[in-house]
Amino acid sequence: MLYLTSDDFPIFIPFGVIGFYRYLWYIIRIIASFTYRPVPLPENPTYVASEDVTIIVPTIDAGDEFKEAANSWLAGKPKEIIIITEEKMLIPLQELAHAVDPEHIIVFADDDAIWPPTLLPYVLACFEDQKVGGVGTSQRVQPVGERMTVWEVLAAFRLTIRNIEISSSTHIDGGLPCLSGRTAAYRTVILKDPEFLHGFTHDFWLGKYQLNSGDDKFLTRWMVSHGWSTYVQCCKEAELLSTMKPNWRFLKQVLRWTRNTWRSDLRSLFTERYIWTSHPYVAYTMVDKLFNPFTLLVGPCLVGTLVWKSTISVEDGGYHLPWWNIILSYLVWLFATRTAKLLPHLWHSPSHIVYVPAFILFGYYFAIMKLYALCTLHETAWGTRAGIGDPTKATAATDAGGVGVNVVQEKVYFDQPSTPTRYSGHQSPFHQSAVEMQTGYSPQASDGGQTAYAR
Repeated sequence: MLYLTSDDFPIFIPFGVIGFYRYLWYIIRIIASFTYRPVPLPENPTYVASEDVTIIVPTIDAGDEFKEAANSWLAGKPKEIIIITEEKMLIPLQELAHAVDPEHIIVFADDDAIWPPTLLPYVLACFEDQKVGGVGTSQRVQPVGERMTVWEVLAAFRLTIRNIEISSSTHIDGGLPCLSGRTAAYRTVILKDPEFLHGFTHDFWLGKYQLNSGDDKFLTRWMVSHGWSTYVQCCKEAELLSTMKPNWRFLKQVLRWTRNTWRSDLRSLFTERYIWTSHPYVAYTMVDKLFNPFTLLVGPCLVGTLVWKSTISVEDGGYHLPWWNIILSYLVWLFATRTAKLLPHLWHSPSHIVYVPAFILFGYYFAIMKLYALCTLHETAWGTRAGIGDPTKATAATDAGGVGVNVVQEKVYFDQPSTPTRYSGHQSPFHQSAVEMQTGYSPQASDGGQTAYAR
């Protein structure tokens, strides 16, 4: 590479500085992630899942993994599980806020989030600190089929990097950019706050585009702006499994997440601004992400310029190396550095090294997508799920008092899985018999102290 730059070395100094800066901070994140430690289980816990935990699961088009996920929630022995359908989500949440004990813990979970049986105790351990208002966990990808598709591997790469980022930021300054909505626990007293309920159900971008996603971003910002601490349990005992889109629709998921990130980070940095004093390192990472797509695209532009100049003779100001040498050197550099970045994932799944080229291509596509997302922040559609309604109608119903809700009866049964699950080998002797769930607004069945609702 030094030979490549021997014609006019000073030109490359700024780019070398950028590269050194980015990988220096990556090394710092790796060190912080390795020195991070999860909160251990207390000897005499203040909170017990069977007495203090309500699990809320919004769902509209759950797949086959829902049954396995439901059994994993039941294995944690929560006090109750509430299933909420999309059309009626906001109204029941407001009713729930008045009904749940303010000293309890509410856990929001996606309908495909599969938990280890030890997740709830490890999450509750963080709430021994009375300043902690919200707790998240590390995550891994659960393949939809027998083996991962390239899209799922890309998602797995992203989750590995995210696990490093959130554990390092938690260790460095106690903050994190987002408590992921796949599973996050909050103190009920926070969610009962009328100010929170109004803000949550009236979340607009630029005052006129009501947001249909990004609730986890809103909740995380609320923690910061109201003086609550957050924590994330990055350990096997609290690591959940989640499915991703196994096809090109994964890109639509990423686009939605990217828009949510832009909107939330811009608010955190320039509108609310609490993040600067509460969690300066997290603020730095947000600023870094703002510039990331531009710095990433500089590389191909520079290589293109070199390739063009390589077609000109050295006497006329061209470069001494042929175009193929420049491209080959750049590809070797990309593969080496990206592989190094993915080593924590490849250590456990070495066969995924064949997907590193796809990850490199996705990185450049993602940089362009981020710029596109920045220009289309007014788009608030979900993008990957059918049946998502107009959020303004739900808000109007909430403001009107939430009357006139229709109830449709539908029975669903959950039994213990007949085939082993990912966490079957870690199951306790606890046996959960069948739980009947019916739609409605009152308890329909209970078993062993666990109540199941469906809304």
